[in-house]
Amino acid sequence: MELLRIVRAVRTSLGVFIRDVGHGLLEVSHNTLALLGLAVVAALVFAGGRAELRHQVEQAAYDWLQSRHEARAELQGNMLVSLGEADAVTRATAADPRALTRQQAAVAQWLSRRYRVAPEPVSRLVQEAWHVGQRAGLDPTLILAIVAIESSFNPFAQSAVGAQGLMQVMTRVHDDKYQAFGGIHAAFDPVTNLRVGVQVLKECIARAGGLEAGLRYYVGAANLADDGGYAGKVLAEQSNLLRIANGKGVPTNAPITPAVTATREPAPAAPVAPAIPAAPKADDAAQVALLD
Repeated sequence: MELLRIVRAVRTSLGVFIRDVGHGLLEVSHNTLALLGLAVVAALVFAGGRAELRHQVEQAAYDWLQSRHEARAELQGNMLVSLGEADAVTRATAADPRALTRQQAAVAQWLSRRYRVAPEPVSRLVQEAWHVGQRAGLDPTLILAIVAIESSFNPFAQSAVGAQGLMQVMTRVHDDKYQAFGGIHAAFDPVTNLRVGVQVLKECIARAGGLEAGLRYYVGAANLADDGGYAGKVLAEQSNLLRIANGKGVPTNAPITPAVTATREPAPAAPVAPAIPAAPKADDAAQVALLD
């Protein structure tokens, strides 16, 4: 009996102790939460009265949320969120085909199908050919025909002797012409290459005294007995484009024969300025001669 009374007394004491501790913790918690709430309210009131502090807090919160979003996206394999550039579209060489005139749209559509390139970049180049051709006094279909024969509308094309881009301009020879566009790397910008190529073509025609002879200069065959049919191919393709521009039909699956590479081989020495080597390659001989 005595042992039973002792057990009951201990149990009663433990119960009282646990209740007292629980009530104490509850009071402390209530007081702590109340103090925390008061601190938050005070901070908000203080920050609300200072615009610069409020802006800093908002910016810090936004940065934290953005970093969390990017980190989560990278973990999920979507790196484009962190690498995205909203203004990247400004670097694209493209135009809406619907913005072209009827003639331009017909030419762009035909070129797109014939050379298997997207209509948007071709539309931009057609627009540019019309614009630059008008300023240079050259038919835009001639410009586009040269692009077609030279590079098949590949803006990154390069020949064995260093002719580069859409119109296969000798970049190292005409580096001065690229200075207005930021340097020689602009040779791989399609619009810039077209503009420089038109300038070179115009100089070739003026130097040779005629279109066909100018094309021989342009391809580097001014001092060769045969241009490999280059001028004929350019003029034939221009004829196709003229028919398209005039609303006539031309098959897009006609065989495409590239310019003969023999016109890119070393040629006899051309009369060039003293600072130029006496025996340049064919491309160099023709395009360097323009600098005389």
